[in-house]
Amino acid sequence: MRKGRSGLTARAFLVGAIGSFVISVGAPYGNMALRGSYMALDFSTAAAVFVFFVLVAIVNTLLGLIKRSWALTSPELAVTYIMMIIATSIPTMGLTEYLLPIITAGYYYATPENDWANIIHPYIPDWMCPQGEEVIKYFYEGMPKGASIPWGAWMGPLFYWGLLILALYFVMICMMVVLRKQWVEKERLVFPLIQLPTALLEEGDKPSVVKPFLKNPWMWIGFAIPLIVGSVKALHNYYYFIPDINLRTSLLIFRRTTNLQIALSFPMVGFSYFINLDVAFGIWFFNLLAKVQEGTFAILGIESTEKLDYTSGNPILAHQGMGAMMVLVILGLWVARGHIKDVLRKAFRGDPDVDDSGEMLSYRTAVLGIIGGFLFMGAWLRFSGMPLWAIPIFLIVAFMLFLAITRIVVEGGVAVARAPLIASNFIVSGFGSTSLGTQGLVSMGFTYVYAADIRTFVMASCANGLKLADEWLGGRKRGLFWAMFLAVIVSLVGSIWIVMKLSYTYGGVNMNKWFFFGGSVYPFNFTARYVNNPTGPNWGGWAWTGIGAGVMAILMLARHRFLWWPIHPLGFPISTIWMTNYISFSVFLAWLIKLVVLKYGGPGLYRRTRPFFLGLILGQFFCAGLWLIIDHFTGMTDNMIYWI
Repeated sequence: MRKGRSGLTARAFLVGAIGSFVISVGAPYGNMALRGSYMALDFSTAAAVFVFFVLVAIVNTLLGLIKRSWALTSPELAVTYIMMIIATSIPTMGLTEYLLPIITAGYYYATPENDWANIIHPYIPDWMCPQGEEVIKYFYEGMPKGASIPWGAWMGPLFYWGLLILALYFVMICMMVVLRKQWVEKERLVFPLIQLPTALLEEGDKPSVVKPFLKNPWMWIGFAIPLIVGSVKALHNYYYFIPDINLRTSLLIFRRTTNLQIALSFPMVGFSYFINLDVAFGIWFFNLLAKVQEGTFAILGIESTEKLDYTSGNPILAHQGMGAMMVLVILGLWVARGHIKDVLRKAFRGDPDVDDSGEMLSYRTAVLGIIGGFLFMGAWLRFSGMPLWAIPIFLIVAFMLFLAITRIVVEGGVAVARAPLIASNFIVSGFGSTSLGTQGLVSMGFTYVYAADIRTFVMASCANGLKLADEWLGGRKRGLFWAMFLAVIVSLVGSIWIVMKLSYTYGGVNMNKWFFFGGSVYPFNFTARYVNNPTGPNWGGWAWTGIGAGVMAILMLARHRFLWWPIHPLGFPISTIWMTNYISFSVFLAWLIKLVVLKYGGPGLYRRTRPFFLGLILGQFFCAGLWLIIDHFTGMTDNMIYWI
């Protein structure tokens, strides 16, 4: 822990809440109205990085120059950053831009051809969705002049969904409280995504208003590269005669049956520079191996006719990755069994030998919170129509995926990831759609709101936040839960308000096509497909899940038993997803550079080069945020500069 006063002050809460509100409103505005670079799509939490940099480098510096006591201390800044990364995980793909379109799309996109009115609508509980033809029509097409947003029709559904979401987030936070000591103190995971805020918070040997990191010339060199590249790309969209810069290509391999992406992502190069060499090697190696497997299967005609969700890709590889995800969690919990026993003894027996005074919540609160949260979510799902037998399976699988992806993010620095197979598809594939019935399928479809394209969620941000808090707050974390809770509430309220405002003003169909069409209609296509074409258990899927689980178990056991084992298994569960294919070249590049640096320059050269790679991350996110602001004032739209 760094020395200094507590960061859990009223002004830290206030500044964090303001930053959370700016993010909750700005991120949806950027991808809906401006249709520019995504700032809150993935675990990189780009919006939080951008706002935090402005806060530290400009606002806090100016306050310190005016009067030193006005500037926030590093612990206070750490609290504001934790609040902002929590807030960033909610406004877009994390929740809001799925929630509002999905609970209305089943009505708006119903046609005589798809017959949703007969096969789906009778099974949707009225309390889950806003009612009224004009309420939904205006959400997608815009209100007539002089009309106002029909908040009354939305209050009921938003209240019930809000209860579920708050229970979900509370369980996520409680789980991270339980696992914090195991991951941070016992396993000493790297947490690459907090290296940048840590550098921005560091104090120098001599008191100074300007942070030492901001004085490092190598940081600014790294910062300038993505800033210049991104600005040229942005100016190309303004002036066609300025050449574009393309950072992405692909190679068609195995008789053109599959492609290998070669894409340069400056932040992924930066994040990957801070992970262990064997972890980085495992990420790009297993992705390459998955491409070989995919191409070989295509040539040999080994394929599955099963249809899964929109980004699972090859069903065989998806099931394989799912098995690996499960084993990652199960064996990870087995390794942590001693710590988990301590937690349970403290929670239920009050064992004085187990110290939880340094945790954000007491172990009793965390454990009872997990139990109570699961019971509440189970009851909510039951009222939504999910069969009783499917509820525990769905919740266990969903949270296994949340835990697995969080582990991959905090240990592997993978800022872009999702599950190879989502919980709803796992249940339908594994047990058959006939076992769910139409009511159960409809209920399962609505879980796409929060448990489908899970590319960012509160659990991962909480894990990173607790690591940062460990650095800057030490054992004084008890008030941090309320900071996180405040960020959740502010982000929910702000993002729901702006999405409603933009949708009813301009019409959702005129803005982001994915959130207001592709992603919002998929749950109902999913439901209708299985209602019209019932299926039984897919035994081939179970077989490939078992194969993936077996391979992962062997890899993890080899990692734990043999010191000479060179390949870290962390990359195997995500090796088959398309996003890993996109980032693998950047991970490979960072791995190669770090290998050379450590071999010929040692730890000293590695420490000296760190600011450059942090600058790559900061420069890209600042560039993306800067051009969104410029585009707002110029009226430019569709100026997509960066994704990751």
